[in-house]
Amino acid sequence: MTNPKLILAPLFAALGIAAPSGMAHAAQQTAYLAGGCFWCVEADFEKVQGVGDAISGFTGGTTESPTYGNSGDHIEAVRVPFDDTEVSYRQIYDLFLRSIDPFDAGGQFCDRGLEYTTAIFVENEDQRQAAEAAIAAAEEELGREIVTPVQSAGEFYPVGDYHQDYYKSDERIAFSSVGLAVPKSVAYERYRNGCQRDERVREVWGDDAPFVN
Repeated sequence: MTNPKLILAPLFAALGIAAPSGMAHAAQQTAYLAGGCFWCVEADFEKVQGVGDAISGFTGGTTESPTYGNSGDHIEAVRVPFDDTEVSYRQIYDLFLRSIDPFDAGGQFCDRGLEYTTAIFVENEDQRQAAEAAIAAAEEELGREIVTPVQSAGEFYPVGDYHQDYYKSDERIAFSSVGLAVPKSVAYERYRNGCQRDERVREVWGDDAPFVN
């Protein structure tokens, strides 16, 4: 079963961010977010009202045709499609920053190295300004410099089907570091808990962490 969509209005009211005013026609937009393990970013953002089917993959580097286990100089990232009559780029970036440890330049949580570093990838100046405004607001709230960079978007390479929607898949894994013959969804939860992702996000953001139970 998929998670119910996260209702945004209370969170953004608390952050002092206006909700989209509503446009005459739905406008499909896309954000590219790198927040460590792409399974976790995908799982978080598919809970957000207005977000469609998020796709895990790789971007940010020059290696051709990166794959899981051979990503070269790319980092794990997620392509997040959304309807901007329901949620804006600025809101997406505010949610993203509050779903990661923005002080960690060496990876995220238990995952270390370039592949798991954070970034916001933008396609134009408006997106860049929205991302930089979100970072500035987060730095003011936390009283510390955030290391998550804003970078120009390059080619995005979706990872293979095995890794898409991992967090909600009933497909069983014969062997994994978190158990034998367990569904991917169970392996995902055990991995996320073992990596202490939510604990660290809660430590950094407290009640402003939107995806932490």
